[in-house]
Amino acid sequence: MKTCKPNATPVNTNAKLSADVGPPVADPTQYPRLAGALHYLTFTRPDIVYSVQQVYLFMHDPREPHLYALKRILRYIQDTIDLRLHLYPISTLRLITYTDADWGLS
Repeated sequence: MKTCKPNATPVNTNAKLSADVGPPVADPTQYPRLAGALHYLTFTRPDIVYSVQQVYLFMHDPREPHLYALKRILRYIQDTIDLRLHLYPISTLRLITYTDADWGLS
């Protein structure tokens, strides 16, 4: 992946994935393995959530265009490797609630 050509976007906006287009992938175990790794990455990379969800739709019968879309997401990650969502624990937690106690009578 270090030598791949990077992509500026995670999905091809001019193409729509279809369930019955293209030949089946040569190694059917590679697709769920890569898709699962990308799904795990969505916790810190919300910018790829939609594109990962789209490739997950074809997990039951992956085809070459689906694998190409999955690899496009990987190339996008290579291009934006420094982007991430940092989640830090906070020491104080403040919970604020509002209620309309009179809602049932009005």
